[in-house]
Amino acid sequence: MTSRGDDRVDTERLARLLGDPGLAWLLERVRRRMAGGRPLTGTVTLAQPDDLQRRAAERLLGRAPTASRSLTVRLEAVDAVLRRSGVSPDGLGAAVVALTGPVVLRAETREREAQAWDEVLAPLAGLSAELAVWAERVRKEGLARRLARTPEAAGPLVTAAVQALRALPAVPPTSRAAFAARHLSGAHALDEGTPLATLVLSGIRALTGFPDGVGAEWRRAAWASAGLLRDDVSSTVLALNLRGTPALDWMAGEGEPVILTLRSLTRHSTSGIATASGTVHVCENPAVLSAAADAFGPACPPMACLQGQPSAAALALLRGLSARGAVLLYHGDFDWGGVHIATVLGRGVPWRPWRYGAADYREAVARVSKPQALTGTAAATPWDPPLAAAMTEHGMRVEEESILDALLSDLENAAH
Repeated sequence: MTSRGDDRVDTERLARLLGDPGLAWLLERVRRRMAGGRPLTGTVTLAQPDDLQRRAAERLLGRAPTASRSLTVRLEAVDAVLRRSGVSPDGLGAAVVALTGPVVLRAETREREAQAWDEVLAPLAGLSAELAVWAERVRKEGLARRLARTPEAAGPLVTAAVQALRALPAVPPTSRAAFAARHLSGAHALDEGTPLATLVLSGIRALTGFPDGVGAEWRRAAWASAGLLRDDVSSTVLALNLRGTPALDWMAGEGEPVILTLRSLTRHSTSGIATASGTVHVCENPAVLSAAADAFGPACPPMACLQGQPSAAALALLRGLSARGAVLLYHGDFDWGGVHIATVLGRGVPWRPWRYGAADYREAVARVSKPQALTGTAAATPWDPPLAAAMTEHGMRVEEESILDALLSDLENAAH
């Protein structure tokens, strides 16, 4: 409902009587009451009126000047003046509307705004089941509202975000700019700091299960978890004794680790990379792979190292090896960060645990001479559910380097 003026208002006299600049504050207070659906009764007070405001009120009400610091006006008195003078037979409300325009009730405004936001957020319902929880969170927590402020601005934002998320993860991985040029309004649509980049990155984390973090490196890794890269040479993976190309054969002959870029893996494919045993040992930390190279050199079984969260290059390499029949054995740190890394890896490629179960954890805890407290948010360990329970029970973290001797023993046995 909208409050409207009345044709019976004498607008010329009203402008002289109530349109004085010194009464602007009074008109605003009355409009607020009308918008809230409140009656125009009682008093309104101006704490520190100036001379212009004080004289205007006194002229309106025909009363003598007062010495009070504040200025109080009774709305019934103003209404009576307007009706008695014939300026506004329907009283104060009609007069204010005639002077300042229609007053929209706040409840009506809220209802229209809520409906507009429902329409803007409706495309989120068309996302995949993996993003259903995230979409509901966007609706309830108001991320799109904070980024766009108004339904008019949020409409294109939500539509573009849904369009991007439907095309993810990107396989094969590609640069963020190339993806944006192909699927969105242009190459810069997902530039860092834009509302669209913020919304899409939030959805990506829900899609890939990427853990919480901060900083530029963390954001790059989060984008990469869905196959969107800054470029095709920054994403790398560390490997040892993989063969199948002249460069890899030479490095394997020397028993030296090699850094593979996503560019090399996607341009020349992983189809030429072979393994000697059909098994690849995968670790989280470079120190493990380096120690294996020192200990066994060319005799070491093939290895790959994630160096933290699985990069696009690591996933490209391991997917290619798995597709060729290689069995991937994985070990990581026994902490919640390591569990998150293993979970993310499992979403991208199948692997089997390598000394990475509950029994292995309990054995490792018993061996550690300087235990460290387990911190962070607990998480499930689907490859071995009892592992999460054991870690919660003991509350200790065990880094890969702490059981290096056991890992090297496994590699030595696999080499024979």
